[in-house]
Amino acid sequence: MKTVQHVTPSVRAALDLHRHELSGAERSAVRSLAEQLASLGGGLIEDGAWLDGARRLSCSLPPRLLEVLRAFRHDPGELGALLLAGLPIGEDPLPPTPVEPDSVERVATVPASVSVLIGLQLGELVAYRQEKSGALVQNVVPVRGLEGSQSNAGSVPLEYHVENAFHPCRPDFVGLTCLRADHESNAGTLVASVRLALPRLDASDREVLHQARFTTSPPPSFDAGATTPAHPVLDGSPEDPNVCVDFHVTEALDEEAREVLERLRGAMAASALPVRLATGEMVLLDNRVVLHGRSPFTPRYDGGDRWLQRIFIHLDNRRNRVHRAGGGAVLD
Repeated sequence: MKTVQHVTPSVRAALDLHRHELSGAERSAVRSLAEQLASLGGGLIEDGAWLDGARRLSCSLPPRLLEVLRAFRHDPGELGALLLAGLPIGEDPLPPTPVEPDSVERVATVPASVSVLIGLQLGELVAYRQEKSGALVQNVVPVRGLEGSQSNAGSVPLEYHVENAFHPCRPDFVGLTCLRADHESNAGTLVASVRLALPRLDASDREVLHQARFTTSPPPSFDAGATTPAHPVLDGSPEDPNVCVDFHVTEALDEEAREVLERLRGAMAASALPVRLATGEMVLLDNRVVLHGRSPFTPRYDGGDRWLQRIFIHLDNRRNRVHRAGGGAVLD
């Protein structure tokens, strides 16, 4: 993994603490499980029987990997992110990077199966029917004509945000698995932890952020323009709060809150770390304490562009049961 200059020692130490590289034997074991899963039944990722098989097989992941995932689930650390390296991806030739909007994986592949096996040891996979048609494994790829969009299809800088900050059932964890880096290896997933940013804010700013003085608008696919309730940006423990903000669409309701929100943006940017994923690496983000964004890159649309696969994970599926028709994995 590559980093850029001006990364503070505390951030660098946090990343080193939460990096796990598979051994050769572990890599082979994960590949064997992923191949079994990819060939299970019809290999349809959204099929309930396939997901049942995925849960069962995920229990057989290498013990050292299971220990790391369980520890991360308990406490994501100062950085709020875990980098897994040495995953069995790229051993076989990859197809060209998808180029169509809203690209997803419906039929299991080895890379998609790897992501699912790992994700199911943190919680339950979920998706949103209004986002990429409710697919559980989604492709994050540049799309021609959407270069300037604040979305996973863009290639300009992406604002720091909590995934689906507008949604009452936003993911607890987000997983991003790299199948192919961009041509120049410039694109970075920017990781900004509220645990690192908070010491940069004074007590009065934190108090404002704990008050319901902000709104976050949904994107077009989720009824853009709908009225959203006011909410705090920070909630929970004042010493170790959760964060809910998307700097592209979160607005303050008064001038004081607006100034505080801007100071939070600066604190997040100052404590952020660019994580440049290579093939076979996966970053897991605790969506309760981490904002993420993207540094810019230049796509070529030649089949060799950056290709990540994304999954969403909930810790407690009872919490969102009312939104999941038939008890499936897709939230309406």
